[in-house]
Amino acid sequence: MSTMLSEKLNKILHKGVAIPANPTALTKELKLDERRQRALSRYYLESGSGGLAIGVHTSQFEIRETGLYKPVLELGKEEIDNFTAKNNKEIIRIAGVLGKTEQAVKEAETAADLGYNAVLLSLAAFRSESNEVIIEHCKTIADIIPLIGFYLQPAVGGRTLDTNFWREFVNIENVAAIKMAPFNRYQTYDVIRGVAESNRAEEIALYTGNDDNIIPDLLTEYAIPVGSKIIKKRFVGGLLGHWAVWTKTAVEILNKIKTASPEDIPGLLTLGIKVTDSNEAFFDVRNNFVGSIAGIHEVLRRQGFFEEINTIGTKEVLSPGQSAEIDRIYSIYPELNDDKFVAENLDRWLS
Repeated sequence: MSTMLSEKLNKILHKGVAIPANPTALTKELKLDERRQRALSRYYLESGSGGLAIGVHTSQFEIRETGLYKPVLELGKEEIDNFTAKNNKEIIRIAGVLGKTEQAVKEAETAADLGYNAVLLSLAAFRSESNEVIIEHCKTIADIIPLIGFYLQPAVGGRTLDTNFWREFVNIENVAAIKMAPFNRYQTYDVIRGVAESNRAEEIALYTGNDDNIIPDLLTEYAIPVGSKIIKKRFVGGLLGHWAVWTKTAVEILNKIKTASPEDIPGLLTLGIKVTDSNEAFFDVRNNFVGSIAGIHEVLRRQGFFEEINTIGTKEVLSPGQSAEIDRIYSIYPELNDDKFVAENLDRWLS
């Protein structure tokens, strides 16, 4: 049986932190660019992130096919170790795990061996299997390492998972949290209702992965009738590909939300629309998310983290008009970027 998430880390997870989904820095030859990969992790950690998610969708699932999965996790571990030692700050270490059970077990064991605290478990490989089959798969992985559930939107490879699934999923003892990223309000509610109706509603931390609805998610309290009780749940933080860029600003926004008074909420909702508009450009929504990873890489290229957009998948390129959309966002929302912070520190992060 795996170890449970430590009490200290569990408290951090439930308090709520910003967790960027770490992209993968590659050379022109599609080899791991260690210097730039380290710089990214240093940027996220010094921006105030409370965790890093590595080997996830934003990292490119294809890193497994090119032998980069373990090296990427190893570099992330080293940078977190260095940061923790210098700053005496605990960082939640999350590794992405996917595939059918045989593959997922190997990846979970790799993550556990490297000292990762939990895995973000993708279920995209189970295209049409029953809830029962998937739950057994999840239990197998939970015997290795704590789980963070992952509702990935179908547009980028996920599948629909109903309330019954989520109710059973969170009753697995070693499930610590869920990242919801269906980009769909109905399906998001399915998850939260399943959590509320489970036996572990208070033990599960909810994280938004809905990059199209970040701030409204973080401002909303759900009050769900269950029998004679009202179970209240809310998103405590975010685990987001969108937060892989302009991360310092994202951390500041999360902190504002946590300390917001009622009169602050209208302004935060207005800010939320700006963030969603930005996400439309970064994630290439107009082209059904085809350029979502390339869009994140383009912002990082403009900031100097990447020399150019190098991705494993040949389809992972900027869509026509996407660069102009990113120009538009830079022009009309200058308060959202953290370019000054990056410019002041990039040489040191790259050294």
